This record gives sequence, C-alpha cells and structure tokens, in this order.
Amino acid sequence: MTAPPNRNPNPDLNPENLNPDPDLNPLRGTGPPAPAGGSPGAPGTGAAGGSRAPGGGSPGPERDRTADRLLTRAVRHSAGRTAGVLGCSVGAALATLAEPAVLGHTLELLLRGDPDGPLWTLLCAAVITAGVLLDAVTARLSGSVNARSTGLLRRLALARLPLTAPHLAARHTPGDLAARLTAHATEAGAVPATAATAVASVLPPLGGLVALFLIDPWTGTVFVAGLPLLLLLLRAFTRASSASVSRYQQVQLAMAGRLVEALSGARTIAAAGTAARERDRVLGQLPELGAEGRRMWRVHGATAARSAALMPLLLYAVLAVGGFRLATGSLGVGELLAAVRYAGLAAGIGAVTGLLGAVIRGRAAAGRTAALLGLPELGHGDAELPPGGPGTLELRDVRVERAGTAVLRGVTLTVPGGATVAVVGRSGSGKSLLAAVAGRLTDPDAGQVLLDGVPLAALGQDVLRRETGHAFDRPALFGTTVADAIAFGAGPAPGPDAVRAAARSAGADPFVRRLPLGYDTPLADAPMSGGEIQRLGLARAFCHAGRLLLLDDATSSLDTVTAREIERALAHEVRPGTRIVVAHRLSSAVRADLVVWLEAGRVRATGRHTELWRDPEYRAVFAVRTARPTAPTAGTAEAAGTAGTARAAGPTEAVR
Repeated sequence: MTAPPNRNPNPDLNPENLNPDPDLNPLRGTGPPAPAGGSPGAPGTGAAGGSRAPGGGSPGPERDRTADRLLTRAVRHSAGRTAGVLGCSVGAALATLAEPAVLGHTLELLLRGDPDGPLWTLLCAAVITAGVLLDAVTARLSGSVNARSTGLLRRLALARLPLTAPHLAARHTPGDLAARLTAHATEAGAVPATAATAVASVLPPLGGLVALFLIDPWTGTVFVAGLPLLLLLLRAFTRASSASVSRYQQVQLAMAGRLVEALSGARTIAAAGTAARERDRVLGQLPELGAEGRRMWRVHGATAARSAALMPLLLYAVLAVGGFRLATGSLGVGELLAAVRYAGLAAGIGAVTGLLGAVIRGRAAAGRTAALLGLPELGHGDAELPPGGPGTLELRDVRVERAGTAVLRGVTLTVPGGATVAVVGRSGSGKSLLAAVAGRLTDPDAGQVLLDGVPLAALGQDVLRRETGHAFDRPALFGTTVADAIAFGAGPAPGPDAVRAAARSAGADPFVRRLPLGYDTPLADAPMSGGEIQRLGLARAFCHAGRLLLLDDATSSLDTVTAREIERALAHEVRPGTRIVVAHRLSSAVRADLVVWLEAGRVRATGRHTELWRDPEYRAVFAVRTARPTAPTAGTAEAAGTAGTARAAGPTEAVR
C-alpha cells in the first residue's frame, strides 16, 4: 500500500514537505501503518511520539539542526524577497563604502578650485541619495519577508497539530501553543531578513578596513591592532547570548501555560477563593524570568559597553596617526577625512552584535516552533470499507502505553455489528482510552483494531471519519451558528431537516427553538448550560452517525430522564450501527446488548448486565451494595438496578 498523496497542492502548507532532507522530516518512513498495527515505537503509530519529552522537541544539537532547516525553508518560501533584501542591503553598504572616498576626493577638488568639483559634488549627492533609498527599500522588503516567513511557520505548525493524535498535541498546554505560534513564530520569522541584513552589514566594516590600508597602511595597521579584542568580544557575546535567550524563552512558555490554565478555570478559582494563590502560582517563575532577562540584557549591555569603550579608542588612534601623517605631508585633507570615515565604518563591526543577537533569538524561537512539527502524524491509508457493512469492531491484543506505563494491556474484543456495548469500570481503568483506540483518535502501541475486517490504520481519512462518530462529555462547538455547530463534521454538509432531526433525537430542539434566532442564533449569542452544550454535541454526533458511534460519557451532564430519552432515540431514530458507550450510569449498562468490564487496563469480563450483576465486584463499580447478590432476570434488570441504587450509600447515577 502506498502512502497517501499530499493533502494540499501548495507544498508550503504541507509539513511533510518542510525539507527534502529526511533528517528534518519527523515523519520520515511513515505513511499508512502496517496492517499488523505496528510495533511499539514504529513510525506511524501512536508510539512514535510516546518517548518524546513533554516539551515536544528534540534536545540540544538536534533541535538546533531542525530549527536551522526550518529557517532555511522559510528563506526558500520568500527567496525572491529575501534576495531583494540582501541585494538592497549590499547596495546600501556599497554606497556607504563609496561615500567617504567620493566625499574626500570632492573636498580635495573643491579646495584646489578644480572645475570638476561641482560634478563630484553632484556625484556625492547621488551616492548619499542612493544609500538612503536602498535603506528604505530594504526596510520595506524586510517587513514583507518577516510577514511571509511568520505566516509560513504558523501554517506549518497549525497544519501539523490537527493531524497528530490528540493526546500528543495535548502535551503542549494552550498557553504554550499560543506562545509558540505567536511571539516565537514572529521572532523566528524575522530571521531570514535579519540574516540577509547582517550579511550585508559586514561589508562596510571590512570594506572600511581595506580602504584604510589603501589610503595609508599606517592607519590600517593601528586599527587592526585592536581587532583581536573586538573579535573575542563578539565570540563571547554569541555563546552567552544563545544560552540566556533559550532559558528565557523556556521560562516564558511555562508562565504562559499557567496563565491560560488560570484563565480557563476562572470560575473554579473564584468559587474556591484562591485568586491570590493562583496569582502567586502564575507569577511564581517571574523572579526566574526576571533573572534570565537581566542575564540576557547584561550580556548585551556588557558587549555594547565594551564596544563603546573600544571603538572610540580605535578611532582616536587612527585620527592621531592620520594627523601626524597629514603634518608630514604624507596625507591630504581629503584623504584624512576619508581615513577617519573609513575607520568609523570599520569600527561599525560592533553594531553587527545587535543583528547577530536578533538572529540568535530568532533561531532559538524557531526551535520552539519547530518542536510542533516534531509531533508524529496519525497516518492514513487509502482502503475502503465494504459497502453496507454492519460495523463489526475487533480489537486484537491491543496495548496502549502512556508515559511508559501500560494503560490498556492485552485487550481482545469483538463487538458484533449493530450491537450497543457499554464499557464500564472504575476511574482510571482505561474506558475513554479504549473508545479513543476504537475510533482511532490514537493508535495502539501494539495490537490491531479492525472495522468490518479492515484495519483502521489502512482506511482513508475521509472514510474513517465519515463512518466513525464521537460524542464527548465536554464537546467543543465549532461554526458560526447553532445549526453550523450541529452540521459540523466530515462529509457533505447535512441539510436543515437533518440538523433539526438530530437535535430532536438529542433532546436539543426545545431549547434551541427558544433562542432568539433559533437554529440561526450565533454561538457567541447563545449562552448554554453544560447539559445543553452536551446535547448539541450529541446532536452533532447523531447528524453524522456512521456504522460506528462512540459516546464517551456523553450524557454525564444530563438528568436521568433526559439521558434515557436520548438512549431510546439512539436506538430507534439515529442511523443503525454499532454503539460503544463509555458508561457511568447504571441504566446505560442495563440497556446495553453487551457490557465490557474493564479493570486496570484489562478486560475483566464481558457479558449481559444481568449476568455480570451476580458479581459483587461488578456491582461495586456502580457503588451498589445489596444484601442478596442474586442476579435479576432480564425482565427485571432495570428494576434491580434501580433497587440496588436505592440501597447505595449516596448518589450513584454518575459515579465514576
């Protein structure tokens, strides 16, 4: 089976095309995972990212190489404009180099009253004007290159995030992602233009030094005597600046993540009265950030101060030697003027530190942004499902690890097509992870998952998402209006009638009709409770129901009556298919065709609820204690469950 074609005709938007060098591409060797489901750590599986550090990036030199290649890709993306920046910068540098010589010669001509003096004066004006115009064009092109490069880095990162397994993307907190995609991408995007300008900025100092020797070797020799100190200064600056910038950005990311966490939990913080504690937690690393910032600017300041002390000394030395040579008649007035100006240009090598610092900061920021591209893609094949398949789901010796610990182990299970299966177990037993594996929101580290005999990893993405639907306990709503939120999903957009029918099945139609504009009400103008949001999430799942529908605690915020109405609608009004219900309600297990009881990541038992009810430990999953551990009959199963609930010590309908 061959790898799927590029998803976007524009290679700039395809993360796999970041660079033809396989060392850069974190997806090298991927494509559809092998039909056997892959082995732990195999490319293309969920394990591909399992051993990565939580920071999401390779440490040390590897991260630097990835950042360099990403920046090279950004340069290629705006190659013409970057070349324009370089060309205009070089042109401006050459005009700057020509100015002292032309000015000195013009002065000599004017002092002698030479008739060519006015012509050379015009030439001076032309050289100065050219330098100013080229600087302006450089600034204009630099802004364009910065914007294009930043946009490319953000598109590449955003193109990768939806393609990776959700649990891998979740390693980066929302604040961390925001910082990487905004401030760090902006800083990295400025590197191509800044690097081009930095290359051109070296020309005036070097050209000035050469001109000094051409005008008078003695002035050049005096200046060169101070260069070793300047070069040592620049080398020390480069090393110290790179380390301090990296540490500063790392602390900045951590603080951004804590801030977003606090903002998203504002109600909880207010209810708990812990605002001051959260403030201290968010700002806890502020002293460290301040220390890293001061260390970074101390490096810059020390370099600038030493340069400021060294450069005037060099200029005064050149001026003294030039004055002596003028007194002896070895130099003319114009030549002395040119020598002093060229010494000033040669001393300008200290100004390169500013551009060098910007490149260093941008390179470190590029490493942070490039870490998002290191998230492994959940690859897809191009296989199709057999037409009219019943939705038979098979898990064969499935194992899933998280942080080196097996959360699911040896799970072998066959769900008949069209059956409703309740997955029950205590908190942490692996129920939600089982649902995620069944719907391929993540890949197993070992084992295989098949739908109607076809491995999920071999299916095309469109087929997989069209035939497997999900509803979650905390659904996120997308779209402009309420109708858009229900219609959101794979495949052709459903019509208004299908949207309303799905809303009725999910019990959402009554409250939607009470909104100011009904189904056309903008989501931003439709304040809803947790239960109402959950019903819209169910409506979205019902609207796009395929042959496999997975409900992960999708009725946890609903009252018992509404939840049972939705269960009945799911059985009679939604497209027939296989249902996997992560159940915490006793009624969900009672109504299911089959119950899968998980314990510590393993299948403890499978069977009808009435059969499992005989086991006291099964009843304990629902916090139910009965005096007689006899099993209820099929006709009285729900009554038995209700009676057991009444005898429980405390509420049991939503026990996790």
